[in-house]
Amino acid sequence: MKQLIFKLILPLTLFSFIFVTKWSYVKVEDGPDEVLHGFPLPYRCPGWHTSMSTQYFLTEIVFDLLVYFLFWLVLIYLVNRFLFTLKPHKFTVIVLWFVTGLTLCLPVLLATIPDNVFQAKRDFNYEEIDTGVQFMWDSESKSDYYNNFSEKGRGKP
Repeated sequence: MKQLIFKLILPLTLFSFIFVTKWSYVKVEDGPDEVLHGFPLPYRCPGWHTSMSTQYFLTEIVFDLLVYFLFWLVLIYLVNRFLFTLKPHKFTVIVLWFVTGLTLCLPVLLATIPDNVFQAKRDFNYEEIDTGVQFMWDSESKSDYYNNFSEKGRGKP
């Protein structure tokens, strides 16, 4: 199982963490309406001190990574234990790590922007208005979420 952690579980965790997440259109207490990203806890939102920045919440990132890791650990363990023994080929492992590395390039590059803010924990309360699933290639414009919210017939938030 220890080998499967490094060969399958870790790259699948990182890939799925970046590739699929949840967005939430929220009303921030004492702040502007925002779109938060992350599942199960929001770990990223636009920065408030400048338009090109992002706020990252480290406790939430660690918790979310742990949830993704545990999901893949349990899934791989159950498949390995009860369905069939997993013995990934070297080529499969190399391709999986390569794809995971490419997937991580853009978020890591965007996180290194000097204007970004890294906080230990989210320091504001919010009320969730709308939510959905976001894939890596989806748009992240706040107006897109607002228009989607209005199209559903819910009116202005």
